[in-house]
Amino acid sequence: MAKSRRHFVKRLIQICSLFGLKSAFAWADWPERLFSTTPYPETLKTLFPTANFIDTNKIHLKLPRVAENGAVVPLTITSSLPDIQKISVLVEKNPKPLSAQFQLSPRVEPTLSLRLKMAKSSNVIVIAETRDGQLLRTQKAVKVTIGGCGG
Repeated sequence: MAKSRRHFVKRLIQICSLFGLKSAFAWADWPERLFSTTPYPETLKTLFPTANFIDTNKIHLKLPRVAENGAVVPLTITSSLPDIQKISVLVEKNPKPLSAQFQLSPRVEPTLSLRLKMAKSSNVIVIAETRDGQLLRTQKAVKVTIGGCGG
């Protein structure tokens, strides 16, 4: 009997690979170097080595100014900009600044809803990469009363 859900999923993937069945879990990529514990400036250099950010107000962030609990901070990102291919969400003062990264199809309008985990009061930065290589950035400060990352 499986000791945990993770152990169960791992065994399931092994069994599927034995029988030649392809599983979405087996092909998932975890870019560990991107989600490593590094300070915010180093994470930015890793993600965007030739960063030339354009600050914009065309990416809209809906998140609370004050979050009572940093373990669950709701965030909604919307934009009507065409040709956004990737959206990265960073929390400046988190131990692991990169919180999420999304690859988008050219056929969808970028609307994302997620929940962040924040260690302490910080800026939430959203960087959208367009198909022509522009890096559009917007940010909003959030005050956290109870930290969610061990704070």
